[in-house]
Amino acid sequence: MNAMTLAAGSGIAALAAAAGAGLLRGHLQRSALCLFLGISGLLSASAGLVGLLTSTASLILPLGLPWLPMHFRIDGLAAFFLLVIGALLVPVAIYSQGYLKGYQGRMDALAVFLPLFVIGMQGVVLANDAFAFMLFWELMSISSYFLVTFEHENLENRKAGFIYLLMAHLAGLLILGAFAVLYASGGSFEFSAMRAADISSFWASVAFLLAAFGFGTKAGAVPMHGWLPDAHPVAPSNVSALMSGIMLKVAIFGFVRVTWDLIGSGDFQWWWGAVVLAAGASSAVFGVLFALQQHDLKRLLAYHSIENIGIILIGLGLSMLLAHFGHPMLAALGLIAGLYHTINHALFKGLLFMGAGAVLHAAGTRDMESMGGLVHRMPATALFFLIASISISALPPFNGFVSEWLTFQTALMSPQLGGALLTAIVPFSAAMLALAGALAAACFVKVFGIVFLGHARSEAAASAHEVDAWMKVGMAIPAFFCLLLGLLPVLFVPLLDVIPRNLLDVSLAAHVHEHGWLWLSPVDVSHASYSAPVALAGMLTIGGLAFWWLHPKGSTVRRGSIWSCGNPHLNARMQYTATSFSQPLRRIFGGILQPDEHAHIERPAHKLLSQKVRHAVHVADPVVNRLHRPLADAVLTLAHAVQKEHQRGIHAYLAWTFATVLVLLAVFT
Repeated sequence: MNAMTLAAGSGIAALAAAAGAGLLRGHLQRSALCLFLGISGLLSASAGLVGLLTSTASLILPLGLPWLPMHFRIDGLAAFFLLVIGALLVPVAIYSQGYLKGYQGRMDALAVFLPLFVIGMQGVVLANDAFAFMLFWELMSISSYFLVTFEHENLENRKAGFIYLLMAHLAGLLILGAFAVLYASGGSFEFSAMRAADISSFWASVAFLLAAFGFGTKAGAVPMHGWLPDAHPVAPSNVSALMSGIMLKVAIFGFVRVTWDLIGSGDFQWWWGAVVLAAGASSAVFGVLFALQQHDLKRLLAYHSIENIGIILIGLGLSMLLAHFGHPMLAALGLIAGLYHTINHALFKGLLFMGAGAVLHAAGTRDMESMGGLVHRMPATALFFLIASISISALPPFNGFVSEWLTFQTALMSPQLGGALLTAIVPFSAAMLALAGALAAACFVKVFGIVFLGHARSEAAASAHEVDAWMKVGMAIPAFFCLLLGLLPVLFVPLLDVIPRNLLDVSLAAHVHEHGWLWLSPVDVSHASYSAPVALAGMLTIGGLAFWWLHPKGSTVRRGSIWSCGNPHLNARMQYTATSFSQPLRRIFGGILQPDEHAHIERPAHKLLSQKVRHAVHVADPVVNRLHRPLADAVLTLAHAVQKEHQRGIHAYLAWTFATVLVLLAVFT
């Protein structure tokens, strides 16, 4: 069975899920939805694996415009992103069988739009002409809007949905502009004609900028990220996992497809890579800094999606720079590093959102200040969340370390690229990546400690319970693959080699396998090699020896009472909170974060005696406040002015028509 047949089957299975949602009710509706989505995910992953191992496959359907049927194609790039879709869709479908029990009796819209959302993402990846691409892109955007506003009775959901829909359509217009430029050069909507077109450097740059801003908006890159921290937290957690884990990566796919494939790496300008690299570095640091200041668990994870999109863009930006300056092997390494982090982020961020959904399901809140001690009541969820936290913190032997290590190798092995700016920007991006990694580790120490350790901070947390087997299995699958892709990257990285072969005409497979299956050797073994099994064995050995030394046989563990600053009554309020944990970093990066802090002290008896102290901290997003809102205000002002003109009557229309005629005569005569 070829890859295209499997991909078609995955789409049919998703359609069956939507049809079942319309025909069935109750637990049958939920079961049919999850079953067919799971089948769709399995077929997508299978199509991706077959596509990576075999040749390109194409399909033409007599649908769409009268003069333009729909063209579909699976090459190495599309196959990889189909694999990403399937790798997360299967565990989310299993997880949803348990998670959606809480929505029983009111999930009709969710059950219809969730399969349409999946079909939209699959269609974007498979599209081989601009019409089919934009059709499925809009299907993905509109269906996800209804998922974000699923609980529309909440004002927060409606507001987030409006902002999301506005930014999604802005992104769609920019992407449509990029295709218009490529259509003008190629004379056809088909991607094959766009690839073959001879485009000037000016129009190539125009197409690049339109694509970069369009796909960057959908991916949530800074400064186009304003919709993301609002939309992801309010959606159901299984939807949040798919939006963050897959939808953002579909935007990365679109950027790579247009820039590397349709425009072509031979047309790269040096400043294209510098722009992508700068956006990646700023997104990585900005995302993790603002994630550290959040106490809403899902909002914190949403900001971390911005950080990880930045890490992917750092790899892609390095690849573009190195390709322009004639270093194809290093360019291929940067591309593979970005793509490897793409699937890694899909796995561990999907797992984190599923873990957050399990916590929300058990404790009934997203506020970390009301959690604590959940490791005793939800041990399986705590274990899976810990695995995801280690992975996203880029600690060995899990998968996040491998992709960030490959990105570091690309930056560290880059030669002098010419010019003071480029000489500085590559090591600067590596330094920003290192800073983001350190801050991410600190952030997830905070998250895991506040949520799962210590004592329960509320009655809801004290009465929390472990989730059912469906949700635990759904979380166990990505947790297993986080470890597998971290331990055996040598087996997976060669699968990606088809992508740089197609896009950059260079292969890394021989270098990766130069020292066998145990060692990952990018480009040249004389520079660096990494073996996750050896690293894991070393860590286990050192840890075992340390434990044996500190806990000799026959000794007992000495236990003492918890120090409570001399207060005899120990209570949960004596623990660190999410806000207090991030206070030192809030001081260090105060110039960027600009926190709004208020302390209110009640002294009813004497000015030196405090009865009650309340401390409130709010960290607003400066990009939203200083860029997005002023733009929104300007648009509203313009709209009001146009509205006033519309109300002036027929004489105003005649005056504007006359003025337009005069301007046209002056310009074209």
